Amino acid sequence: MLIINEIFYSIQGESTHAGKPCVFIRLTGCHLRCAYCDTAYAFHDGKRMSIQDIIKEIQIFRCKLVEVTGGEPLLQEDVYPLMDTLIESGHKVLLETSGSIALEKINPKVIKIIDFKTPSSQMTTHNRWSTLEQLSTHDEIKFVISDRSDYEWARRVITQHNLPDRCHQVLMSPTHDILDPGLLGQWITQDALCAKLQIQLHKYLKMR
Repeated sequence: MLIINEIFYSIQGESTHAGKPCVFIRLTGCHLRCAYCDTAYAFHDGKRMSIQDIIKEIQIFRCKLVEVTGGEPLLQEDVYPLMDTLIESGHKVLLETSGSIALEKINPKVIKIIDFKTPSSQMTTHNRWSTLEQLSTHDEIKFVISDRSDYEWARRVITQHNLPDRCHQVLMSPTHDILDPGLLGQWITQDALCAKLQIQLHKYLKMR
């Protein structure tokens, strides 16, 4: 059984799959408290659902792209068989997770989007850098950038760990309504940084 905060169908707003229709399965609970968190409502509220009930609910959307997110979805042990079942039923599965939990139990077909925490989050001590050894070439790494200090920190991490060669895409996302996306774009281009600027597309579309 899993505690599910919500299941909904919308446009994927982030990652290299941005712009595509996607079903979101949001699990309840998170052990982090990022200063810029925009899903604090998922910390506690939710209902218990079996994997079979979840699969039955998402089938009505007729969409093969599914994102498992939170909160922090890897805190619930049954998330692993859930992702296995989604893969077996023909879905492409994205997993949005912090860089704070080991990844070795995740089905290798799942596309992991690892959100390493920048200084403005006040959660950098939770970053588990050993997870870099557990990445696949289809995985993505994300940094949420609130200011120049975050950017310079992320740039050092990208360079020191040679991230472009470890994953499919390095993403930089400006904190919504805090950092101007154009300014972040300027920093990336000035440094010729091997990273992709992304905005939270769903917030501009005003969709769920």
